[in-house]
Amino acid sequence: MKNQIKVDIITIGDEILIGQIVDTNSSFIAKELNKIGFSIAHMVSVADRKEEIQLALEESFNKSNLILITGGLGPTKDDITKNVLSDFFEMHLVFDPSVFTDVENIISHRTNAMNDLNRKQAYVPDGCTVIHNKVGTAPAMWFEKHNHIIISMPGVPQEMKWLMENEILERLKNYYKTPAIIHENIIVCGYPESVLAEKIADWEDSLPDFISLAYLPNLSFVKLRLSGILAHKQELKEVMSQQIEKLTALLGDAIFAYEDTPMEVLIGRWLKEKNKTLSVAESCTGGNMAHLITSVSGSSDYFCGGVVAYSNQIKQSVLGVPVNLLEKYGAVSQQVVESMAQNVMNLMHTDFGVATSGIAGPFGGTEEKPVGTVWICVCSKDEIKSKCFRFGNIRERNIERATYAAFTMLKEII
Repeated sequence: MKNQIKVDIITIGDEILIGQIVDTNSSFIAKELNKIGFSIAHMVSVADRKEEIQLALEESFNKSNLILITGGLGPTKDDITKNVLSDFFEMHLVFDPSVFTDVENIISHRTNAMNDLNRKQAYVPDGCTVIHNKVGTAPAMWFEKHNHIIISMPGVPQEMKWLMENEILERLKNYYKTPAIIHENIIVCGYPESVLAEKIADWEDSLPDFISLAYLPNLSFVKLRLSGILAHKQELKEVMSQQIEKLTALLGDAIFAYEDTPMEVLIGRWLKEKNKTLSVAESCTGGNMAHLITSVSGSSDYFCGGVVAYSNQIKQSVLGVPVNLLEKYGAVSQQVVESMAQNVMNLMHTDFGVATSGIAGPFGGTEEKPVGTVWICVCSKDEIKSKCFRFGNIRERNIERATYAAFTMLKEII
């Protein structure tokens, strides 16, 4: 079989095109295929209309070797994928007793009785290979024509996933000889995308031709995705490791993590590994830090609590920020945010404290402290770090950027 296999994914359904549902099938299929050495060339979503499905099928057939289709295999009149595939391959729909048995087994566990529409699902094109679906009434179908493979699966996500994981991926691995593909993700903080690109330009230019680099900027960090494709996996792993070592030498502490894992998960992992605890005092972030931290299962092992001190009164009465600091420097200041962080740490008897205070916007800024000004402090019993950020004018972005900037600073002292 050819090493260079072009893969297309076609999802069928009006509900996708009108925005009623999000196409998660394509994402799942692409991710799973990539793990076993396939690169996706195209993804397309089409309506539940014969001419649209035919056109998408013909275009993909002319461009790609492997086509995976989801959707349009249900029992209702708008589910026409099976008919279109039968016409495309010049086949006839025939009754398959083994598929009917599968349908009977599934229906028997439901409250509704078998009807003619369910029986129709036991009809399949006479020249395809049927792939039995143990979790739904519509089987998958495998077609081969002129060194092309077309696989049609149900659009119900849990059925598609079951078929991919239990049947299709293994069949594809046996059919094709695919190269090794490795993706490595490096999370970089403290650099805008353009500045980062300039800093690592020479390193990027020296990458082997079988390794590519993608910049995936976030509001608070840039994710670098290093993708390699080579015949031998061990050789690829060694080369990728060497390139990451070179990148680490260039960026040092700006690298937050070497994996595509949410910051709040990583923070929790590091705290748990060191048996340390955390508390937060939030003003402009309004509880967002606490929300993200506690969204992680098991966070009670290291997160003790937080205070949303939005008003100066709460900063004084709950956190014990001295009145003179608030009057002299204002709530958005180094002095106040350091007092908030230290006091919440002491109040909750934790190893680390984090505090934010700023002007999220869109109103409330001054010439001296414009919208987007945020002071952040992280501290332990032995160390305190504070920094002023100037983010921007969009409230939601300022809250998110302040949250992740605080996580980045916290990582430095854990």
